[in-house]
Amino acid sequence: MNEITLKVVAIEKPDELNCILGQTHFIKSTEDLYEAMVNSVPQGKFGVAFCEASGACKIRSEGNDAALKKLAERNAAALGTGHTFIIFMKDCYPLNVLNAIKNVPEVCSIFCATANPCKVLVAETKLGKETGRGILGVVDGYVPKGLETADELAWRKKFLRDISYKL
Repeated sequence: MNEITLKVVAIEKPDELNCILGQTHFIKSTEDLYEAMVNSVPQGKFGVAFCEASGACKIRSEGNDAALKKLAERNAAALGTGHTFIIFMKDCYPLNVLNAIKNVPEVCSIFCATANPCKVLVAETKLGKETGRGILGVVDGYVPKGLETADELAWRKKFLRDISYKL
């Protein structure tokens, strides 16, 4: 029997945490992602989980914070999508680590990097006895509420300078 099932999987996380969800392709990805994180922001705390898509098909994980590592494992298990990884972080932001993550040779793509509520559109295929799951897309946050006003523009520019992201 050939069939496809679509589902929405909500990423489980506290509001204050950022996550990065992406696709990679090799068993050593977990260790390489760990190294990219720790080399980018040594004081940052994080957990990484990777869904292996062949061989033993295990969820592999690393991290320097036990709670974030467990959170990554739970979310990876809920997604169950082949060759995907999820990273949860605190004391750093995706902005601090994203280029290093993208430069990991095994990383194919990034679906999102966000602190927003996030929902993942997952397709599960069944072809005969073979079953697989993949990410079709991500819903990151909320629907826009209109155009930025002059006051909101001034607030944004001040905010970015107050947190030292702009001069």
